[in-house]
Amino acid sequence: MLKSSPKLVYVHTRKYLSSLLWCGLLATSPHTMAQTNDLSFQTKDAAALLYDRCESCHNDYIFSGNWSVEDISAEDIAHGRNLGRWESILKAVEMGDMPPADKKPLTAEQKAGLLQWLEVSLNSYSEHHPNPGRATLRRLNRNEYANSVRDLLALDVDISGWLPGDDSGYGFDNNADVLGVSTTLLERYISVAGKVSRLATGTAGDNASKTVYLIPKDGSVKNSGVPSFDLRMSDDLPLDSRGGGSFNFYAPVAGEYEIAGFINANTNNEVDRLDIHRYSHQLHLSAGSHTIGLSFRKRLALSEHVPTVREGTSYVVIPDRAPTTLDLDFIVDGARTHSVKVPSYNMSDRFSQAAFLRDVQEIEVIGPLSNTHLNNEPSSSSSLTFAQNQTPSTQKIFICEPDNTPDSELDCATTIIENLSAKAYRRPVTHNDVTPLLSVYQRARVDLDFKSSIATTIQALLVSPGFLYIQEPMTQTPTSNNVYQINDTQFAARLALFLWSSLPDVELAEAAQSGTLREPEVLRAQIQRMLASDKARALTDNFAGQWLYLRNLPYHFPDVFEFPQFNVPLRQSIERETELFFTRILKDNRSIFDFLNADYTYLNEWLAEHYGIDGVKGNAFRRVDLRENENRGGLLGHASILTLTSNPNHTSPVKRGKWILDNLLAASPPPPPPDVPSLIAEHNGIALTAREQLEQHRQDPVCAACHVRMDPLGLALEKYDAVGAFRTVYAGQEIDVSAQMPNGTQFEGLQGLHTILWDKRERFAHAFTERLLTFALGRGLEPYDQPTVRQIVEQASTHNYQIHSIIEAVVTSTPFNFKKVPEARDEQHIATAH
Repeated sequence: MLKSSPKLVYVHTRKYLSSLLWCGLLATSPHTMAQTNDLSFQTKDAAALLYDRCESCHNDYIFSGNWSVEDISAEDIAHGRNLGRWESILKAVEMGDMPPADKKPLTAEQKAGLLQWLEVSLNSYSEHHPNPGRATLRRLNRNEYANSVRDLLALDVDISGWLPGDDSGYGFDNNADVLGVSTTLLERYISVAGKVSRLATGTAGDNASKTVYLIPKDGSVKNSGVPSFDLRMSDDLPLDSRGGGSFNFYAPVAGEYEIAGFINANTNNEVDRLDIHRYSHQLHLSAGSHTIGLSFRKRLALSEHVPTVREGTSYVVIPDRAPTTLDLDFIVDGARTHSVKVPSYNMSDRFSQAAFLRDVQEIEVIGPLSNTHLNNEPSSSSSLTFAQNQTPSTQKIFICEPDNTPDSELDCATTIIENLSAKAYRRPVTHNDVTPLLSVYQRARVDLDFKSSIATTIQALLVSPGFLYIQEPMTQTPTSNNVYQINDTQFAARLALFLWSSLPDVELAEAAQSGTLREPEVLRAQIQRMLASDKARALTDNFAGQWLYLRNLPYHFPDVFEFPQFNVPLRQSIERETELFFTRILKDNRSIFDFLNADYTYLNEWLAEHYGIDGVKGNAFRRVDLRENENRGGLLGHASILTLTSNPNHTSPVKRGKWILDNLLAASPPPPPPDVPSLIAEHNGIALTAREQLEQHRQDPVCAACHVRMDPLGLALEKYDAVGAFRTVYAGQEIDVSAQMPNGTQFEGLQGLHTILWDKRERFAHAFTERLLTFALGRGLEPYDQPTVRQIVEQASTHNYQIHSIIEAVVTSTPFNFKKVPEARDEQHIATAH
């Protein structure tokens, strides 16, 4: 239970038997050595050791690392001074970065004693001076806003793309410090809220509009048209489909709609959209969400004749036979609704080549052309009863149905507003919450019918401070440390934002209102239920997508001449592999160490061919055992990570090494100086390998200080090219993947790198926990948060570092449950001012 004091959440106890067990399981890493050492190492010993080993570099004259031993005292920690510096010393010693390799090393006893003294001292200060940190007022980012709108209104429309992107802080775009609100941004939210409210209430009107979906395609090959794909391009298309694509479309009202597709002509200007290449079909769509697609039929024996097109650069061969006809299918919600015959290639005055298969480039949906929504009906309850316009949204919003009297309408409107606002505000509502929204309804009702007035009220609700901001006013008396616990409904809101990037659902809200949510068994059951939900996909999209940089993949463009095999299907496949990998670790509650060296992954045929792995057929992803494949395994064997950490036309050991330090070890090197020289790619006309380029670069002592940590990690991955394919030769030379860490440890290739990371697995556990806690809190971590990180890791160690145990420890941690008074006094006033 977390009811009385943050100390009950934050228990610093050492279990000797548990420590002894994990020493056996985790070998003798510095951290575990420190855990089992006695407390004979005292403050005076720390002071003497630090002065003896650090003073030669960290003094007032050399001032290495921008600090001097004269600026700190071993008594600092007991008084809460220079905690950031002492946490940095702890990390540097634990990582083996200090003392440097060219200095006298610490003995095993000295290192273990110093680490233990630092941890015990820092943790003890935190226990007696709990600091949950800044929990500032923050706005929902666009993904949280879109998910919250989806769940509040049961509206199956992704509106995140309708809103501007958010800035990032500390690696994530849910950071409170960067989620400001400008007048322009607020106007955009108001506009989007208006559109959403009309869609949800079925009052979007009967004017036809056009929705356009551009199907992802590769660029032309040597200016000869856009390639097509002879495979199923979407899980929403029939199994025997080829090419094309699909997208989600929301029909605002039931009625007739036109679905159209533009087919490629394979000219040298594929941006043309000519009527001769447009094929359309009209059909009736019910109101609500639909999947719209177009594709061709997959044939067992490909019969589309593709003649040779070019002979040299000045002569083009005319196709040697007439085009055949192909079936172009119109697909709605996974079923073929119509087919038309199209020629297998096109001939015109502007010669069109037959070098590629026919494919769909663009899909349009136009409508409603006519509809069954009778907007000219009198303002009455009849407008709520048209079954053909009922959607999950209208059913969730209109929980009552008024008769024709004003009092009945007002009572019904009040019921609807109370129901929606309680969910939107993430807490029970009061009269003061409902009155302003009811006033909006009454003013709108003067000119609009009942449903449209409710839509206007919902628009106001979606831009109200209670919905747009996370507000946590103080509800309990603070302790002597000016710390207080957030209440259960505020806790439920934090939990839903963390795991779902959305609102609490009914079950979570009821557990909070009953006062049982924080009971250990109830909380554990709720976390397990939430992680099993489809809405936990938000952790993959928003946490893993930013932690692993997967969000950057659509904007990374490898050189098409160097890597012609890197096309749209492959790009989508390498992203999907890593998403599935993270999702399965999350869903199956596996150890986080699978991220380092898992002997399995998820592949389809396209990606398996890229990896040189046999026996994988079809476009569906499936788990593939890698125990017999030493060239893959863990995140560092994924083409997504290897591609994102490369330049467009060649690999970058520096980027790969930095990515490992940043994301797997939380040991980021300092930023490069502004005048850092670039790498030299060749010498005397001979291309240099990456190793040779970096050896020249490290001759500058200023550069060597950081590169000595990054380069070995990146050079071990040089047998993977800039799109993650395995290779053995570069620049005419055999690739050397041997490397040496700053402490002298030698290793080779991916397998050797796995060993290095396994030896630092506790450091990885800290790094992963830091990232997850940063995301969960919506703020950057400070030195006073590091004891919490260590406590979470220690709790997880008793569960083999399963990912659920880390999530549960985050949720029960002090900063997730408590706030400091100075950060909370004026939140309600600040929010209302916006």
